[in-house]
Amino acid sequence: MKQFYKSKSLLRLSFLFAVLFSVIFVVNSCKKDDDDGYTDHIIQFEAKINTKGPNPPANPPVVGVFKTVVTQIGTGQSTTFNPTGTTWSSGDMYVSSSQSQLNLAANATLPYSDSELIVTIYVDGEVAKTQKVVGTGDKSAAVFYSFLEL
Repeated sequence: MKQFYKSKSLLRLSFLFAVLFSVIFVVNSCKKDDDDGYTDHIIQFEAKINTKGPNPPANPPVVGVFKTVVTQIGTGQSTTFNPTGTTWSSGDMYVSSSQSQLNLAANATLPYSDSELIVTIYVDGEVAKTQKVVGTGDKSAAVFYSFLEL
């Protein structure tokens, strides 16, 4: 009878270790699945027209005019037609790095040969990409940024 009691106790103990090991294995594997590696970033799109002209300036001063500004985050695109002013900004937006691609394009009519159209993408408050186009007439500038770049 004593032998039977020891084997029954040993069986319970081995079963307990097997269950404990299984629970630890499942918990550790679930932790690895939850870590996707993506982070959130604060991004901002900006397009600016710098109008330089003759000295002394024309009265009234001639300024550049935006025609369109196009932004794209991942696959979601937004187009703004005829924005007013000489600076257009999207404001701060929170974007996951899983979106991978950011695009900004703008076109404007510039009045003088030394006028500038500048488009910039900011990521976490720092300039990620920028492009400047100088000239007169209809000008376009475009930049893109990928979170997958190293």
